[in-house]
Amino acid sequence: MAVKEILVTREYCLSCHNCELACAVQHSKTGSLTGAMTEAVLPLSRINVEKTEEGAFPLQCRHCNEPKCVQACMTGALFQNEEKGLVMQEKEKCVGCWMCVMLCPFGSIEMDRRLGKALKCDRCEDRETPACVEACPTGSISFQSIYQFNRDRRRKYLVNLTPAAASKREGL
Repeated sequence: MAVKEILVTREYCLSCHNCELACAVQHSKTGSLTGAMTEAVLPLSRINVEKTEEGAFPLQCRHCNEPKCVQACMTGALFQNEEKGLVMQEKEKCVGCWMCVMLCPFGSIEMDRRLGKALKCDRCEDRETPACVEACPTGSISFQSIYQFNRDRRRKYLVNLTPAAASKREGL
């Protein structure tokens, strides 16, 4: 069985921030939107929608094969779960040195200054589908194998090359 990844089709992102909200709620104490809004310490998202001139892009931990953040973590708070291939965190071990933040090539590890701890995506390991994926109204964020993602992109591209697709584009 192919390993599923959180993948993004940038062109579909509307920058609605539903993924950020769903992530924060998922990681709240109550697990509900209304409950999360009334918590003493508001929950933080582990995904960030970044906007540029070219559009928006939801960005979270990529769970790298050779994670620089894990190599840099002096306390072992960050570790790689070999079975699942995920970069995980034991928050109680984090001392807030921010080496992981400085070395992440994607800038996807956040600083929770309130707690003095690093904050990163855990891919909602207790859920079948990550909250950010379920919350995305356009399907910009998907949870599938890279093989399936590429296959879908190839098919979409090829459909646009067929004579029937060309006729539709030209209004014939």
